[in-house]
Amino acid sequence: MSTNDTHVARVDGIELGYRDIGEGAPLLLLHGGFGTVEMFGTNVELLAAGRRVIGVDLQSHGRSPAAERPMRFETMAEDIAALIGNLGLERASIMGFSLGGAVGLRTAIQHPDLVERLVLVSTVFKREGWYPEMRAGMDAMGPETAGFLMQSPLYEAYQRVAPRVEDWPILVRQVTEVVKIDYDWSAEVPGLPMPVMLVIGDADGIPPSHAVEFFGLGGGGQRDAGWDRLGITHHRLAILPGVTHYDINAVPALSAAVIPFLDGA
Repeated sequence: MSTNDTHVARVDGIELGYRDIGEGAPLLLLHGGFGTVEMFGTNVELLAAGRRVIGVDLQSHGRSPAAERPMRFETMAEDIAALIGNLGLERASIMGFSLGGAVGLRTAIQHPDLVERLVLVSTVFKREGWYPEMRAGMDAMGPETAGFLMQSPLYEAYQRVAPRVEDWPILVRQVTEVVKIDYDWSAEVPGLPMPVMLVIGDADGIPPSHAVEFFGLGGGGQRDAGWDRLGITHHRLAILPGVTHYDINAVPALSAAVIPFLDGA
């Protein structure tokens, strides 16, 4: 990882660390819970080969100093909207994974004028969209999870970039709180004006049926497109084979699937 592509911006009363690589149309990349932008593995470079990738470390994550405020999807979405303005961008595409997908979805709902295209990877539109065992796992997490996760690659990645490694328990407490919050944004999804692509693995933490329902809320999958493709919408759905919630973010098949969509194909 290069060190000269790392920056910190003050937005919404907190500081956000981010990597800025590549040139072209801007894409904000939002990682999953407890992670950093490096969670996307080689997909960062693959995406940056054709566009400007701004890999944001969300509130209290990674390069972003721990912020003593409640972690909420809605406030993190305001951070992303503020960062787009801070960077002097009129609009940007957003690609988010899991927790980052929820933040990306809320950004599109709260600030649709700022979002060019939206890619949601392993993302639900309501908390009940997760498999029951996923929700049970979220419910079981608490501050004590910090010690357990210190044995994981997530902590190793945090150690490498965090301004204060001792703030790890703050991050864990905030994430374990936000993932317990119930929500259902189904009424707001149909109004999204930008093209949306949904990507999940066929062995993800989300049943394929939820992704199909999500796709349908935007008008996708309602009819045969026809030989002339007049029945196709500007939304897309991809289900990657042999992929789980724990590797979808890093498999090269992810960027291969989304690049044509980001390019407007």
